[in-house]
Amino acid sequence: MKETNVSNPAGFILLGFSDQPQLEMVLLPVISVIYILTLMGNTAIILVSYLNPKLHTPMYFFLSNLSFLDLCFTTSVVPQMLWNLKGPEKTISYTGCVIQLHIALGLGSTECILLTVMAYDRFSAICRPLHYGVIMHPKLLWQLASVAWISGFMGSTIQTILVFQLPLCSHHMVDDFVCEEPALIKIACVDTTFLENELSVASVLYVVIPLGLILVSYGCIVRSLLRIKSAEGRRKAFGTCGSHMIVVIVYFGTLISVYIQPKSKYTQTRSKFLTLFYTAVTPSLNPLIYTLRNKEVKWALKRLL
Repeated sequence: MKETNVSNPAGFILLGFSDQPQLEMVLLPVISVIYILTLMGNTAIILVSYLNPKLHTPMYFFLSNLSFLDLCFTTSVVPQMLWNLKGPEKTISYTGCVIQLHIALGLGSTECILLTVMAYDRFSAICRPLHYGVIMHPKLLWQLASVAWISGFMGSTIQTILVFQLPLCSHHMVDDFVCEEPALIKIACVDTTFLENELSVASVLYVVIPLGLILVSYGCIVRSLLRIKSAEGRRKAFGTCGSHMIVVIVYFGTLISVYIQPKSKYTQTRSKFLTLFYTAVTPSLNPLIYTLRNKEVKWALKRLL
């Protein structure tokens, strides 16, 4: 295969599971249904949080942000994925790849920070209940949400610029469903040690540190919950925290598997399935998890319907 350097190609070929057409035929209807459920579920969460006065609380403010983020994230990736799954045409333009990488990285990083902010909200509500209304005032809510969105896209902008400064090999075949940074680094025709180190630093900043802060917050929460004498109060607190913790485990678990795990020649197929999971499946699970484990949301949804 010819390995000439091209700094600004016309487009890329997203290989995905092109070597397994039968699997693509199965994935197309499955991902389509999941995408529709994602749109419906997250839109419902935003609507009930906005229309129901009882849900005008910090927790549901951040949950609405999370649902809006998931809507944007899945829409930036899944339509292109479905187009590639439905036929032999599996290309994406150079500009489209740049935009997709920038948006997906930005939204993915923002979700990591936002989940950390939500953990701090639960920590304040359970560990400092008497001061909760003073701590989580409306101005602080908007400031925390703004920090999550701005910091996420700042990191994404830097990473996207660095990736597309690389001279790329002439075949332009990206061995993934979407324009992912690790897959794009692999088709560079120069030494990528610096960029791989930069990706490791970004993983620490946006994955390891937020996850560490979440675990510390939940360590304090569990300690406080064990002191609650009321079984009903303890059960309710575990219910709201449990939903958030499930989302954290699912989301950070897949991110760690894709970005931080040691790479080997045996992990590429599994990496594709993990990418498929956190780009298409995870955004559809968040509304389901919060709805099934939260009586307030279920009640609000029934009223909305």
